[in-house]
Amino acid sequence: MFEKSTWIRLPRNVVVGHGVRSEVLDVVDDLHLQGRPLFVTSPTPREVAADPIAADFEAAGIEPAMVTIEKATFDAVERVIDVAEAEDVSYLVGIGGGKAIDIAKLASYHLNMGFCSVPTAASHDGIVSNRGSVPNGDSRHSVAAEPPLAVVADTGILADAPWELTTAGCADIISNYTAVMDWRLANRLQDVEFSEYAAALSEMTAEILVGNADLIRPGLEESAWVVTKALMSSGVAMSIAGSSRPASGAEHLFSHQLDRLAPGAALHGHQVGVGSIMTAYLHQGEDGLWRDIRDALASIDAPTTAAELGIDDETIIEALTTCHEIRDRYTILGNGMNERAARDVAKKTGVIA
Repeated sequence: MFEKSTWIRLPRNVVVGHGVRSEVLDVVDDLHLQGRPLFVTSPTPREVAADPIAADFEAAGIEPAMVTIEKATFDAVERVIDVAEAEDVSYLVGIGGGKAIDIAKLASYHLNMGFCSVPTAASHDGIVSNRGSVPNGDSRHSVAAEPPLAVVADTGILADAPWELTTAGCADIISNYTAVMDWRLANRLQDVEFSEYAAALSEMTAEILVGNADLIRPGLEESAWVVTKALMSSGVAMSIAGSSRPASGAEHLFSHQLDRLAPGAALHGHQVGVGSIMTAYLHQGEDGLWRDIRDALASIDAPTTAAELGIDDETIIEALTTCHEIRDRYTILGNGMNERAARDVAKKTGVIA
């Protein structure tokens, strides 16, 4: 007999396709959102998407407020909250890559307002998840929030985004393999709450990308469609689980530690991809899944080595031996690796020379 209820919050509407940027106003109408919106964006997405969407709203007699942010910080969240309160807005629309959407998500959660997600790059699963990730000094914090009421993903815009952002999104999804391995391990050894449904959905998204890696190519809308669907499924898996467990394990701890040791050196998705190669080896050994992960990453031009990340070997080893300390989340790293073991796995998987 179940002893507690489970609330699963998911987007009400998901619109994906060519030219759907022009349908944002229709989506808002369908949600019955009233009043003035606040658009949260950043410089390039403002030109590509936010200004044209604002023109659609203005033509309908609605004048959106707009905040353009340069960096994802908690100060930016506070700024958006201040503008929202000063402009008397009723809901938020995040238009851009990860930073604009995460800032809008966290601000809307604080304000107890709904928000819609309009991604301009398929760079991570935050476009639909119930988590927000914001750097804070030399670290990055993942914070609980509400998922968007709707997602409007224009594959034409996504296909034109910088290719490295798309490959980072792919790598982030492929790393779901090892995140779920860690989650199952934590369930067996630490009785961590586990959802088979969320785990299966998360693994399926990774399989979609590994199975279609040879079809993911720059500038193709079909590629943008595949990646976006996978990112959305991953975000939904987190909402079902009520945590980031389906998409965040030791490979994410490794990435967060790299952010501290070598801030700005590489994109988050690329870092977790490399971390996933090594943690898959730790889970399954020489004959395990790690080669499939590495080959899929290489096929889509994502980094598979320290050199390709632009990070020196010793920083990789330091991150691998210390990242278990970042948060109280049981993973394959347990209480930590010693330097010799870390160097061995990094060399055997080709991450370091």
